[in-house]
Amino acid sequence: MATNHPTIHFYFNYPFSLKHRRLLKSYIIRLFQVEQTHLASLSIIFCSDEQLYQMNLQYLSHDTLTDILTFPLSEPGDPLTGELYISVDRIRDNATLFHTSSSTEMLRVIFHGCLHLCGYNDKTIRQKKIMTQREDFHLYHYKLCST
Repeated sequence: MATNHPTIHFYFNYPFSLKHRRLLKSYIIRLFQVEQTHLASLSIIFCSDEQLYQMNLQYLSHDTLTDILTFPLSEPGDPLTGELYISVDRIRDNATLFHTSSSTEMLRVIFHGCLHLCGYNDKTIRQKKIMTQREDFHLYHYKLCST
């Protein structure tokens, strides 16, 4: 069923404070518009390393930690419905590793998952470069909106 106004929900399975939720929801809707993808519904679930590790094993047979798992749930051609599962532990560790704030790293990962739902991939060096450019584009424009 198509919706005229996309819905975005945040779920917290792990303690985490997400600031500016209304602004972030508005920007995510804008991201999908810019990327020319019709969004119907998106759920963003914040969880622990352990929960995401178990999901990575169960659904992808990957025996590794990861910062995000992205699940498109709609049929091709239908308005997009998807889920992003994000490890708060990975975000915090990666923020330190990449010398950035946890909030910036969280935004990058959320935008990364949204871009996957828009059809971007990051399997090759070229795809990773394009994905990073799109992440940087959306981080820049989000920060313009938030000032």
